[in-house]
Amino acid sequence: MSTNRRQFLIGAGLTGLGVAGVGKLLLDGFNFTDRVAAVAIPTSKLLQRFAVLADTGTGSVNQYAVGRALAQYHEKNPFDTVLLAGDNIYTNGEFTKIKPVFTVPYQDLLQRGVKFYASLGNHDVRSMNGDLQVAYPEFNMKGQRYYMHGQGDVRFFVLNTNDLIKIESPERLKQLDWLDRALAASKAKWNIVYGHHNIYSAGVYEVNQAMKTAVTPILKKHNVRLWINGHDHNYQRSNPIDGTTYMVCGGGGAGLYPVKPQSWTAFAQSVHSFGVVEVYQDQILLTGMNSKGEIIDRGLVNLA
Repeated sequence: MSTNRRQFLIGAGLTGLGVAGVGKLLLDGFNFTDRVAAVAIPTSKLLQRFAVLADTGTGSVNQYAVGRALAQYHEKNPFDTVLLAGDNIYTNGEFTKIKPVFTVPYQDLLQRGVKFYASLGNHDVRSMNGDLQVAYPEFNMKGQRYYMHGQGDVRFFVLNTNDLIKIESPERLKQLDWLDRALAASKAKWNIVYGHHNIYSAGVYEVNQAMKTAVTPILKKHNVRLWINGHDHNYQRSNPIDGTTYMVCGGGGAGLYPVKPQSWTAFAQSVHSFGVVEVYQDQILLTGMNSKGEIIDRGLVNLA
């Protein structure tokens, strides 16, 4: 670990952009700020609601708290899909831990028929290169390290960013070519791309230049409006960058990392949390929820 990063991890405080000095409201059983309440809910048809988690697989009290908050949210706002954006099993991807780090904390959702669609994080590939996770039926990866799911006007493109961060990886160009061709062939109104490693982050990992160089031209080319990742252990939402909003949902249970909002940051907070994404005909509503069941952030993504 570099000296600069170590100092950042130790010295930076828990920072939230846009939450200080505002009042709290209680609507529909959830606490949230008047800044959040001011975000207009889209009035067009709701196409799909799904949740996002990453950096979950610790089996810690924080992971279980997030799991309970997610299950409680589901009771009032049903969804059938959860995106797992990597680091599903800490510390080294040991599949023998799958019960305490996955099936128990999310048992309520699994029993209700909610499906989890996983991607591989850097910790996941430390054991057997993540092969047992790829084959695990409850992760719905179809035996593939990168893949598509969804239907109709909402399609998801799941990446194995472990290869994308390695400039000389033989799989890098193959996966980028797949993403380019798959997005070109998609007829969906909304194409959403996710994986573990960040492109833009206001956290300790900052801007990943290898990912930025490789992926952002493809996102821009195909008008991808939403990118989602984990890796930085916090919650973040960017302002649109070349048309794409970048959402970080790495507060699923692992130890938190600090945030330092950048010029393109719309909201950032170091908090155990999950994301909720509601896809409408012409807009996407992004919501950040903490482990107490409080709404900490809301923002809109426009189709055009």
